[in-house]
Amino acid sequence: MTQPPDVGEAESDSPSPQDVVDSATSVLSPDLELRATEVRRGKRPGSRYVRIMSVSPRGLRRISPGVYEATEEAHLPNGRLARGVRRFRRLMVGRPLATADQVHERLTKVKALAIFSSDALSSVAYATEEILLVLAAAGAAALSAVLPISLAIAALLAIVALSYRQTIHAYPRGGGSYIVTRDNLGDLAGLTAGAALMLDYILTVAVSISAGVAAITSAIQVLGPYRLELALVALGLMVLINLRGLREAGTIFAAPTYVFIGSVLLLIIMGAVRIMLGGLGGHNLLAGAPPETLVTASTDLTIFLVLRAFASGCTAMTGVEAVSDGVPAFRPPESVNAARTLTAMAIILGIMFLGIGLLSHHLGLVPNERETILSQLGHHVFLGGPLYYLLQASTFFILVLAANTSFQDFPRLGSFMARDHFLPHQFLFRGDRLAFTNGIVVLSVLSGALLVIFNAETSRLIPLYAVGVFLAFTFSQSSMVRRWLRLQEPHWRRNLVMNGVGALTTAVVTLIIAYTKFTHGAWVVVVLIPCLVALFMGIHGHYERVADQLALEDGPEPLVAETVGKVIVPVAGLNQAVLRTLRYARAISRDVTAVHVAEDAETSEALQHAWERWHCDVPLLILETPYRSFIGPLLAYIDALDARAPGSLITVVLPEFVTAHWWENLLHNQTALRLKLSLLSRPNTVVTDVPYHLSR
Repeated sequence: MTQPPDVGEAESDSPSPQDVVDSATSVLSPDLELRATEVRRGKRPGSRYVRIMSVSPRGLRRISPGVYEATEEAHLPNGRLARGVRRFRRLMVGRPLATADQVHERLTKVKALAIFSSDALSSVAYATEEILLVLAAAGAAALSAVLPISLAIAALLAIVALSYRQTIHAYPRGGGSYIVTRDNLGDLAGLTAGAALMLDYILTVAVSISAGVAAITSAIQVLGPYRLELALVALGLMVLINLRGLREAGTIFAAPTYVFIGSVLLLIIMGAVRIMLGGLGGHNLLAGAPPETLVTASTDLTIFLVLRAFASGCTAMTGVEAVSDGVPAFRPPESVNAARTLTAMAIILGIMFLGIGLLSHHLGLVPNERETILSQLGHHVFLGGPLYYLLQASTFFILVLAANTSFQDFPRLGSFMARDHFLPHQFLFRGDRLAFTNGIVVLSVLSGALLVIFNAETSRLIPLYAVGVFLAFTFSQSSMVRRWLRLQEPHWRRNLVMNGVGALTTAVVTLIIAYTKFTHGAWVVVVLIPCLVALFMGIHGHYERVADQLALEDGPEPLVAETVGKVIVPVAGLNQAVLRTLRYARAISRDVTAVHVAEDAETSEALQHAWERWHCDVPLLILETPYRSFIGPLLAYIDALDARAPGSLITVVLPEFVTAHWWENLLHNQTALRLKLSLLSRPNTVVTDVPYHLSR
């Protein structure tokens, strides 16, 4: 009695056409499941059967019929150099994160405050100083105007924060100026807001890092000549940290942010207590002389000067929008957590900004090139002790880390605009750690260029600052007004009034900043914004043209195989790689020609003799090149073929050997690569590589 075959095995009395019994072949089933078939000898004499075995593909995991998932094993490199690069990347950036891990990268309110508020909170380190720098032109008496100006900016902060709370609840998936404006006012307004924000993010990185370096050089003045080098090192560290991902960046930034908040609040509290106890007099201790003798008036205290000081102080509000733009990064409920974080940020920022302004007004501090206002306050209140150095160190770290707001929002804004086809689609790419890698790199290059151009000097960068952010504020709040009028959702009248006041206020501030800072550098931003908008529209037009030309016609079309026409095989000699390529070319077409570009007659004659000796049935064409050029004559030959049959498809099959080690490529001319680049833009031309791998 015969034994029944095992599961998956079928016995047959008919002989197999294979001579070798214990041979195996692999076939791929329609649902992509890899199976191995093995022919074995049966129980009865002369009988054979086929055994089918399921084999799991390397690096692939079956999800459902026809659906597979690439595991981490599929991403492992093969070469020694590639493995070394991967180990270095993991050391610097961390292990790769799967897309499913994105939900675990969400931020708590504590970490979100550190990431999204560091720009706004850190601005108190230089905003008051910028006000005083402008007022000092009118003499010591004008410095007292710092207090009413600070109060006006604090009131403006409250208005903007309340307005953005409405935006957060209306756009729980992210309510940055670009999205809100484009949704309500159209493409042109949205792109203007996006361009303004992008410029502001680039300037934020440059200004924050420059101000952070100024804090260190104020405490350790011997480092002053190395300002630019310190700034570039800090920028490099910021790039590395942000490439590691959102959650890890929040963990790194949380401690410095809260140390800075604590240091400044302690400075304000101790200063207020010492003032009430009479231990903090209103004179300049460091200079050893009253401020009247230190400041010489060069102009009168005019309305224009006050407006200029107000515009400079408005840099304290940069970064307020970051929370509304980063709502998707919060843990659920996203909009509720984002609104609470925005409120906490506005309250902390207002207290610190007003406190520094009050203390500076009481002490009559004067800005100078050697030391920042915050450093002077630290010397007065902390008397230069350990708390002073803690304040300066935390100021340095918060100012450098304040650039992180831009490193989070610039790549995210770039991804939004790339999704809408206004920026290159490379901005949509997420790296190993789920960060928008290309956006981070572009931001670092542009901000680094600003640091080099302006030598990392905060006072030279400030005039370019705040125009873009307040323009974005105005567009965002105006768009919300349009939204409430259009949709009339619950409580729309109350929200309309709130956003209307915000739009009107920020519009007035935008005009003030543009007017007062125009000749001091703001004109650069005013000119760049329409240029960027034109660039965005040009990119969008390109993508539209590409989509139109690639679009399918109405109705299904049968997939009819095109016959391969003329095939050309460029050959430099006759070897294993060339023979393999000729076999491939003959397999896909009957019309194959081998083309040899000869620099001298001896080489071409030797090749012709070898061609005859190996009985190659592919015709060989010799192109002599007296000017020793390879690509030019070959392209001329292809053009001649195209002229004979215009529009016909020409296939160029390239024999290319692959060296065993990467460094061995440096010993070869890379002719195939140069030819591929030359043929890339040629219509009706297909380029195919036939690699021949050399053994070690």
